[in-house]
Amino acid sequence: MKNSSIVIVSTLVLVALLGLFYFAGQNQAVAPADTRNFSVADLTASEKTYDFGTISMAKGVVERVFIISNRTASDIIVQNIITSCMCTVAYIEGGSLNKGPFGMPGHGGPQGVVNETVDAGESRQIRVVFDPNAHGPAGVGPFVRQILISDAKGKSLQLEIKGNVRP
Repeated sequence: MKNSSIVIVSTLVLVALLGLFYFAGQNQAVAPADTRNFSVADLTASEKTYDFGTISMAKGVVERVFIISNRTASDIIVQNIITSCMCTVAYIEGGSLNKGPFGMPGHGGPQGVVNETVDAGESRQIRVVFDPNAHGPAGVGPFVRQILISDAKGKSLQLEIKGNVRP
């Protein structure tokens, strides 16, 4: 008689636990979708991608200047500039302005907070510097890196560099 009582109690406990798991799963909140707009930015760039082609590790860093423009009727505050890898940094320049370097968040690299106003109708230069030696011998081969420029409204403009590193 004792064995049958243990089996019945164990079965009831198991059914109760399964029921709790089932109903707990039914009431899970769904996280809201990311509402940032990465595809449409008020800042524009005449060139968003640059291909360095084949570059030499032995010759060191390479750089490219992108021009970003505010073609709206309102001022835009560039809040952040971040890069997708520590081997890449960016500077915002124009006139006497020279801020940077800005890089990949974390890892002790340069911070991305810019807080620079681009007045209506004005442009700025984004100078992107890529160090092919940053990854050592493992860094040989094709690469693609992004530079994300975010404004105070949460809109972003993405630039990209790519190429092929040889020793």
